[in-house]
Amino acid sequence: MTSDPVDTPALSVRPRVPADLDDCVGVLALTHAHSRYPVNWPAAPAAWLNPPTLLAAWVAEADGRIVGHVALCRGEDGDPAPALWAARGSGVPAVCVNRLFVAPKARGLGAGAALTGRAVGEARSLGGHPVLDVVATDPAAAFYARLGWQDLGRVDQRWGPDQVVPLRCYAAPVSGKRTG
Repeated sequence: MTSDPVDTPALSVRPRVPADLDDCVGVLALTHAHSRYPVNWPAAPAAWLNPPTLLAAWVAEADGRIVGHVALCRGEDGDPAPALWAARGSGVPAVCVNRLFVAPKARGLGAGAALTGRAVGEARSLGGHPVLDVVATDPAAAFYARLGWQDLGRVDQRWGPDQVVPLRCYAAPVSGKRTG
């Protein structure tokens, strides 16, 4: 018995450039409509993709179309994952992996793992340890566990006067273990 070959788009990850922002916002809108990420739609989505703490950002492309995004940022006061990582006393500063999303129709192509792997590699090249947080009810938490990320704990974070969100925080595995 033979099986028909399955066409899978060529996937690549490259640094994000300013001309990518409109396409990234489009993919973010599709992700938000499908998966409620981000939980609160930003008033200025392109600015949300460019936080003041941004160190670098990448996009995933399949057949020349942007299908995913990830950013690497410095931690800020009040960021729970860096605080939980620092409490472990490793002496290695935390670097935050965030703004990770993949278009619903592109899931299963490996874009999330490829983007995560690129961000982890860059965080380590900067001398930091990659950490992140995810809304505790988001199924993406299982994705990080599959990649070998260590669960740092759960915290409740205030996102506004009337919104407290439970977050699950993770740290990338030590070098040489799975990360994407």
